[in-house]
Amino acid sequence: MESTLRILCLEDQELDFDLLNFTLEASGLEFISQRVDSREEYLEALESFKPDIILSDHSLPQFNSTEALRICQELTPNTPFILVTGAVSDEFAVNCIKLGAMDYLLKSSLSRLPNAIDSALKYKKSEADKTEAVKTLAVQNEELTKINTELDSFVYSVSHNLRAPLMSVLGLLNLAQEEKDMTAIREYHKMMLTSIQKLDETLKEILDYSRNARQEIQYETVDIRKIIDDNLSRLQFMPGFQSIRISQTIKDELKLVSDPYRISVIMNNLISNAVKYLDPDKKDPSLRILVNVEKEHVYIQLEDNGIGIERDQLPRIFNMFYRATERKEGAGLGLYIVKEAIEKLKGTIQVDSEFNKGTAFRIRIPNLNTQEFF
Repeated sequence: MESTLRILCLEDQELDFDLLNFTLEASGLEFISQRVDSREEYLEALESFKPDIILSDHSLPQFNSTEALRICQELTPNTPFILVTGAVSDEFAVNCIKLGAMDYLLKSSLSRLPNAIDSALKYKKSEADKTEAVKTLAVQNEELTKINTELDSFVYSVSHNLRAPLMSVLGLLNLAQEEKDMTAIREYHKMMLTSIQKLDETLKEILDYSRNARQEIQYETVDIRKIIDDNLSRLQFMPGFQSIRISQTIKDELKLVSDPYRISVIMNNLISNAVKYLDPDKKDPSLRILVNVEKEHVYIQLEDNGIGIERDQLPRIFNMFYRATERKEGAGLGLYIVKEAIEKLKGTIQVDSEFNKGTAFRIRIPNLNTQEFF
């Protein structure tokens, strides 16, 4: 054995307990044992002694092996249980095996005990390995089903989101070739630019989706201020950006260790969403960005006073290609990518929103502020 075996003996006779120990010591087995002879002692030993195997006599003054086996299966189902008794009928022994005992031996013939223990432990390990393999397979099947479903949706939606702006540009080009009025031509150019921007947004989301799915997490020190500033700089020419008032409150005295690429993707998508879906009827469109870097987590919150999301739409906003508004921009992958990136980082995201009032995203991501990555 790789470690000392812990054997719990349910036995009321001290001499019989000594005989069990002598038999096992003679076989060269490395073990420690504990004897109990009542229900209360048995329950306490299951909790404190944590046996690897249980050897039980059948009949004790106020307890028996049938009840002991039932308790074992209820509290420690992976612990092998072997009946070691004086004399029982074959019918009783067979019934114990049916109830879940791994084996039974007579006290008058203990030479088989070491092999019985070895076989019982190997069998239980094999069963535990099978159970774990089934769980792993179930998780893999669930993930594969998810991937296949997403792939079908991905192919359909992306082909539409790519073709629509391309066909729009082709149509506008044909119109512009026939048009002689420069004012109309400029209008066609403006419309083509809008279609090309939609195409570019779709391609960007597709690239982010692919990279997030395939790229391993790269842990390093993250400058959260720089990530936010870089994203704000990239988005400054986005329609509506100049009209939205953006404030930042960042507490980053502690070092943040995470994946800077995924943190950037999360911030980019959430900030750009706040700009896209600002409320043009409000006099003072705003976005508040709050970051608090703590020892174990970083907390990120983005609050806007935009158009908001209707309550019945909230459960679906993180679905692939789902859009909760008629404003159709990009591929509808933004919030899906945000959630996938956060889950890759073992984090969580919550959203609160009220239609026509605004939206708040609250994110918690582990801060792996240790030296093990460096």
